Amino acid sequence: MIQMFHPSLDPQISREVGQILKAALRAKDLVQQILAFSRRGEQDRKAIKLQLIIKESLKFLRASLPSTIEIRQFLEPEVGPVLADPTQMQQVVMNLCTNAAHAMREKGGLLEVRLSEKVVGEEGAAEPPKLGPGLYAQLTVKDNGHGIPPDILGRIFDPYFTTKEMGEGTGLGLAVVEGIIQSHGGAIAVESEPGVGTVFHVFIPTVEKSETALPSETPMPLIKGEGRILFVDDEPDLTDLGQTILKKMGFEVEALTDSAAALEKFLQNPQHYDLAIVDLTMPQMTGRELARKLLEIRPDLPIILSSGFAEKIHPEEVKQMGIREVIMKPWSVSALAGAINKVLH
Repeated sequence: MIQMFHPSLDPQISREVGQILKAALRAKDLVQQILAFSRRGEQDRKAIKLQLIIKESLKFLRASLPSTIEIRQFLEPEVGPVLADPTQMQQVVMNLCTNAAHAMREKGGLLEVRLSEKVVGEEGAAEPPKLGPGLYAQLTVKDNGHGIPPDILGRIFDPYFTTKEMGEGTGLGLAVVEGIIQSHGGAIAVESEPGVGTVFHVFIPTVEKSETALPSETPMPLIKGEGRILFVDDEPDLTDLGQTILKKMGFEVEALTDSAAALEKFLQNPQHYDLAIVDLTMPQMTGRELARKLLEIRPDLPIILSSGFAEKIHPEEVKQMGIREVIMKPWSVSALAGAINKVLH
């Protein structure tokens, strides 16, 4: 809201607001990834440039590392895109770099991150393990920390194995990293020498150069709306937020936290409203049930369904009910504006 409704902010404040928003969107992506892991669902894979992922990850990481640890990055621009889940790729980079930093936290040191191309299958070349022939993006994370003893090196990818103190790690980090890499058709290898340092090599197959994307939400021009909206969500904070945003856009808003009360209000004057935005999961009467009742009274009413539970949304069923659009929580101002623009025009 700050970004969209106060564009004349001081440039420094505007940049900091942008960083807050970017971090919040990353948090949203990570929560969605955890939910996807628990459901074993499909990941959101697209052609992405690892250079962008690495730069963004190191920027976040720099803020949390002591100044005794120097970070150097060498990212070859010609390395092609990979077909991958962007949030998972950031998880890989952050995990490997955090482990490297942990190995250097007592004495400080140098963290090197490299991205280069690797052709597997060339005659005479040393081949990484478990890789078929082809072109790969090679991510190398190197530290000059305490290293890993030989008797431990073979176990570092085992689930729940950790050398960290109680409360410092779960032992899931490298196991998850290996699982992510393997699910993307790649491989990970490690070299380490006690007292010298550790190097991780990650290989991800590249794809044909095409449109690349990094998850972000570029604010769309704010729509200047007019009309009356019925906004229903059982969370008071979200109701207040929705009402504030919609009023800023220029709409008249009737915001309620009770679906039965919303239905009663609608019955008093069904033609009064130009749009209804209803939450899916509400007590007593769900958003789906409320939408059905509203459409029974006024079949032409545009309805947007808002939900944080993707697995409860069946697009065909929603479409057959007459619901025009679905937006997933936590939605941004631009996502809400886009959905409204779509159903009203």
